[in-house]
Amino acid sequence: MKLSRIGRAVRAVIAAAALVVAGVAGVQAQSAPSTAVVGERYVPTIWVDPDGCEHWVMDDGAEGYMSAHVRRDGSPVCRRGNLCGSLPADQFFATDKYSINTAGQKRLREFFRDAGARGYIITGHTDSRASDAYNMRLSQNRANAVARVARSAGANVVEVRGYGERDPRVPNTSAANMAQNRRVEIICVQ
Repeated sequence: MKLSRIGRAVRAVIAAAALVVAGVAGVQAQSAPSTAVVGERYVPTIWVDPDGCEHWVMDDGAEGYMSAHVRRDGSPVCRRGNLCGSLPADQFFATDKYSINTAGQKRLREFFRDAGARGYIITGHTDSRASDAYNMRLSQNRANAVARVARSAGANVVEVRGYGERDPRVPNTSAANMAQNRRVEIICVQ
């Protein structure tokens, strides 16, 4: 079976990583006495890009890498997702808050019960009025709040992300535009 360019590239990356790991292990074995490392064992996982394509992810604590998750023929494994919900933050959250009132939680539970997707990626967004760090934290907290409601409705939440002000829908040049940028988006993964 012929491999595609992507498949050959992935195999080359994996082979190069194995050589580096073997070389590092050899150097460590020669220069230091054997010691046990006590800590948490890291388990490789699959990360899904916003475009729905999967990647193998590994982080050994010192260095991480991500490579495409591919089929035997070298084609990428992608779950096609589409934006199936956008929650205006002003309707679901008070200013500078990330708790959702009872009525909002009820609406969200109904949405997740009726949407019927295999999984959901939930992303939080803000306008540009506060600092980047504050906006990142607020958007992540709001996305987490929606994810908690989704999980309580039995939905499979694949990932939760906070983008802060980094992915505006429109320029933050007016109050109306800023209101559009304050949102939590739900991507349905089929």
